[in-house]
Amino acid sequence: MNPRRKKRLGIVVAVLLGISLTVGLMLYALSQNMDLFYTPTELVNGKPDGTKPEVGQRLRIGGMVVDGSVKRDPNSLRVSFLLEDRGPKVTVVYDGILPDLFREGQGIVAQGVLKNATTVEAFEVLAKHDEEYMPPEVAEAMQKNHQPMDYSQQQLQGSEQ
Repeated sequence: MNPRRKKRLGIVVAVLLGISLTVGLMLYALSQNMDLFYTPTELVNGKPDGTKPEVGQRLRIGGMVVDGSVKRDPNSLRVSFLLEDRGPKVTVVYDGILPDLFREGQGIVAQGVLKNATTVEAFEVLAKHDEEYMPPEVAEAMQKNHQPMDYSQQQLQGSEQ
């Protein structure tokens, strides 16, 4: 191989290595910033494909705030509350000012870090916009987790009407 071809080959190899290193670093950075969405049931039991979040993982969780579960620290802005969909409840701890529309019995989405199997330390809490609005992820997850009534429950509801 003549020196001119060697030089071209070296340049091509260097460019390919540079591009592959850049793409690899970009994919790594994107995977670090990805926040997966979970419902309280999926957080505790895992998603249908068997994946469960690990402690320390960033995530988004959505559900309904349980009535009577909001506890505020009188000396700081720290708030904790329970979140549920149709199964287990998950504790969300937030240190900051909650949105004006936040209240018990409504749908919210919290973004934060998983501290243990049933506790999320949130750094952002988003509340719904009006009485009819529910975040799409929450509505879809609640439809998936909806348990059909058995025959005895249908008869009981029919006799009440």
